[in-house]
Amino acid sequence: MAMENFKQFAFALSAAASVGFVSIIFVLIWALYFKEGLAWDGGLPEFNWHPVLMVTGLIFLQGIAIIVYRLPWTWKCSKLMMKFIHAGLHLLAFIFAVISIVAVFDFHNTANIPNMYSLHSWVGLAAIILYSLQLVLGLGVYLIPITPVSLRRTFMPLHVYSGLLIFASVIATALMGITEKLIFGLKDPKYKDSPPEATFVNILGILIVVFGASIFWIATRRSWKRPSDQILHSLHTNEGGEADTTVSPVLSQNPGRVDPEACEDVRRRNNKSDDLDPVN
Repeated sequence: MAMENFKQFAFALSAAASVGFVSIIFVLIWALYFKEGLAWDGGLPEFNWHPVLMVTGLIFLQGIAIIVYRLPWTWKCSKLMMKFIHAGLHLLAFIFAVISIVAVFDFHNTANIPNMYSLHSWVGLAAIILYSLQLVLGLGVYLIPITPVSLRRTFMPLHVYSGLLIFASVIATALMGITEKLIFGLKDPKYKDSPPEATFVNILGILIVVFGASIFWIATRRSWKRPSDQILHSLHTNEGGEADTTVSPVLSQNPGRVDPEACEDVRRRNNKSDDLDPVN
C-alpha cells in the first residue's frame, strides 16, 4: 500500500533518525572527552551514565517507539507483532532510565550531594513515574487478550495524549539537566564565558529539540497513520487477484493501484473500528 506524501515522510524520518543518532554521539563525546568517561565507581564517571542513558533511552528509543507504527514497511506485519515491538522499545527505554537514575543517586550519595532539590529532578521523577504507569497500563490494556475492546477505545485518547506529554516532559527535563550540569560543573572558565564544552553541549540541546520536533511532526500527521487491518487485508487480497468489496468499493476497483484520496476516505471511515494502536 502506498503511503500518502511518502517523500515528505521519508525526509522527516531520515531527519529524525539522523539527528537522534548524532545526539547520542554528542552525549557520548561529552561524557568521554569533556568529562571523565564512564564507569561504575561512585564518582563522576558513574554520573555520566545518567545523560548517556537518558538521551539514548527516554529520548531516542522512546521517540522511535512512538512512531514505529507509522513505518510503512512494517504495515505488512501483524498488529500484534507491532504492539510487541512498540512495547519492547518502551520497556528498553524504561530500563535505561532506571539504570541512569540509580547512577545519579549513587553519585550524589557518595559525594554527599542532596537529592531531589532541583526542578530538573522534580520534573524528571514525575516523568519517570508517569512513564512507568503508561507502560503498565499500555501492556495491560493492549496486550492482554481479554481486555474489552470498549475499554481499549475509551483509553486510547488518553494513552496517545499522555505518551506525547511524557515525551515532551522528558525533553524539557533533559534541557534543564544539561543546563544545570553546565552551570554547576564549569568553574574556570564558567558557563557564562562560553567555553568549548558549553558550546558543544548547547548544540546537543538543540539537537534534542530538533529530534523531538521531528517525532512530534511524524506522530501527528493523520495521512501517515497505519491503515486499519481491514484496509491492509483488502489490499493484500487485491494484490493476490481477489477483490474484497466488504471494506470499500474504491479498493477493489483498481487492484494494482491505490488512490491516496480513496485510502484516506476509507481510513477515516475505519478509524472507529480500528483495533486502536498507540500513536499509530
